[in-house]
Amino acid sequence: MYEKHFSFKHKPFELVPNPDFLFLSSTHKKALTYLDYGIKEKIGFILLTGEIGSGKTTIIRNLIKNLNSSVKLSRINNTKVSSEQLISMINEDFGLEVDGKNKTKLLSELNAFLIDQYSKKSQPILLIDEAQNLSPDLLEEIRLLSNLETDRAKLLQIMLVGQTELKKTLMHPELMQLRQRININYHITPLTIDETVKYIRHRLTIAGNPEVMRFQGDMPGLIYRFSGGIPRLINILCDFALLTAFTEGKKEVNADIIREVAHDLESRDYWNEPRDNTVSTTVEDDNYPDLLKEAGNIALRLINLEETIKKNLPEIAVLTEKVDRLEEDISELREQVF
Repeated sequence: MYEKHFSFKHKPFELVPNPDFLFLSSTHKKALTYLDYGIKEKIGFILLTGEIGSGKTTIIRNLIKNLNSSVKLSRINNTKVSSEQLISMINEDFGLEVDGKNKTKLLSELNAFLIDQYSKKSQPILLIDEAQNLSPDLLEEIRLLSNLETDRAKLLQIMLVGQTELKKTLMHPELMQLRQRININYHITPLTIDETVKYIRHRLTIAGNPEVMRFQGDMPGLIYRFSGGIPRLINILCDFALLTAFTEGKKEVNADIIREVAHDLESRDYWNEPRDNTVSTTVEDDNYPDLLKEAGNIALRLINLEETIKKNLPEIAVLTEKVDRLEEDISELREQVF
């Protein structure tokens, strides 16, 4: 809609992952290095977690794109299923016939397939996305899949990818054996404020006009405080900011527009997500992104309150004078009465 106005070749802040706009922060590069190492060394269990919109999909797509030809991948995205449905989806992904077969038969054929792949020096990998939706019972079923092995090696490598809640689920006592099998465990952290600016400039440059945002004054701080360094939230905020500048006929996005958009999104509860209301006396690393975002929201409220006060200072001064006069009048009346 606003591409022509800003001389963009493409929209810079679409929510759908686009490989042309790939930006790897330090945490994304580290995650890819860990995952790549785990796959090349054929480490049994790998865990990747991160907040919604932190870039998990970007990392996984980049990882899959660079897998060598010996890898046979089964990628599962639908995780609200029964154990039999899960095994059926895995087998189907690996190209096995699944119709009319019970769980026992499915497991038997999966085992035979994995042994065959091992003999061919292929590397089967099971990648389960949105793994935070898996129940403890289903996670235990997945652990049992890792028991499929020869005398020398595991036949199936398993990668669990999910939101931060997955780490909490894995702390269930009955999942202790699964936790002990996770050899690589990496949590994606938010971008730093410098990386946030670089991320935005990178996307604007690829789109064709890096001069739309000049990051003057408190603009970088506003974007960072509101987004918490989460790429998806950065995209939403910047997309709305460009739309606002377009509707106002402006060629640049400044701090005032960012502040206006942030306040508008906040007032409409645009960012509200279900939260764990459990009271905790400690601050855990897992809660850092949420706390940062809350701090951003509070900061924006204070900024808006400060602006409101500044705008109304003349009226406040007049009212203060009136109150002072009324107090004087009351004092005089008291003296007359008493």
